[in-house]
Amino acid sequence: MIIEIDRKSGFCFGVVNAIEKAEKILETDGSLYSLGQLVHNELEVKRLQELGLQTITHQEYFNLKNCKVLIRAHGEPPTTYEYADKNNITLIDATCPVVLKLQKRVKKVSESMIQENGQLVIFGHQNHAEVVGLVGQSELEPIIIERPEDYQKIDPERSVVVFSQTTKSVEGFRNLAQKLKEQSVAGKVETHDTICRQVSDRVPHLQNFAVRFERVLFVGGLRSSNAQVLFDVCKKQNEQSYFVSTPDEVQPGWFSGVETVGICGATSTPQWLMEKVADKIRQF
Repeated sequence: MIIEIDRKSGFCFGVVNAIEKAEKILETDGSLYSLGQLVHNELEVKRLQELGLQTITHQEYFNLKNCKVLIRAHGEPPTTYEYADKNNITLIDATCPVVLKLQKRVKKVSESMIQENGQLVIFGHQNHAEVVGLVGQSELEPIIIERPEDYQKIDPERSVVVFSQTTKSVEGFRNLAQKLKEQSVAGKVETHDTICRQVSDRVPHLQNFAVRFERVLFVGGLRSSNAQVLFDVCKKQNEQSYFVSTPDEVQPGWFSGVETVGICGATSTPQWLMEKVADKIRQF
């Protein structure tokens, strides 16, 4: 059986940067707080926990003093930084540069929208960490669009500026932009495609990758929105695509009479985990 691991799958730059910063502090200090899961992959989080990384909630964070806390790639709202300044908390800031740039754009546009009595729309998941960070940049209450029924939140008689969570699908964003332009009475719909191209460029690559194999195993975390988006890409191209989070989820029955298997993953999937999945298949 031929088993190929996709060379373009695995951690994106933002995740690599966050993990490297965490590991550097852990080497010297032996422990470090992470505000939220550093990466949406349960096994990678477990590996980092064994090195001394402790994941905390925002409720726990706002009770801390005199310590070090890692800000993950998803970014944080200003209130997180303000609390750190007042409570002697050293922040290890691993906010992804793409997310940081988006935060600044949202802040600037929200100021102009307040003056125009306009609306600020973010295409993303309501409670996703990145979206929470973006919402915090604005004095204007942004409208989060996650599903079609959310369109009714938008007033067609007022101007609209739209941004996207960096890990959403390009197709989904384009559909949203078209829908808003069609329903607008005000006539002003300004859209900004702020989807990370390191993520979106994987879509055409995986479309080509998935059709080359009899079976495709997509390795990803259950909490990763990026993993679901990319798995759906594989599934559309190859019905014999399976989503697994751990090697133990791999089923021997999937490979009966199969000669070619492709393994790929999300931007939050570590290389070592895809290799373990490959090793598991070889045991059958």
